[in-house]
Amino acid sequence: MYTGHMKTMSASEFKAKCLAVLDEVGESGVRVVVTKRGKPVAELSRYTDSSHTFPQEALRGAGSIVGDIESPVLSPHN
Repeated sequence: MYTGHMKTMSASEFKAKCLAVLDEVGESGVRVVVTKRGKPVAELSRYTDSSHTFPQEALRGAGSIVGDIESPVLSPHN
């Protein structure tokens, strides 16, 4: 789950801590931006299942219809 946090590190630091960074991203969902000479060159984020083409697909079946969805909300006599 993406928590809204992002971490930045240099390419040399990423190279030294690569496996630990992969574990951290996989567990916490915190994205990591890798920089070279202070400029962003890559972003690492948790893998998500690409079978959901649209984000809304993940919510399919999560809701239910309660009541009449066809009748007007207000009466026509108002």
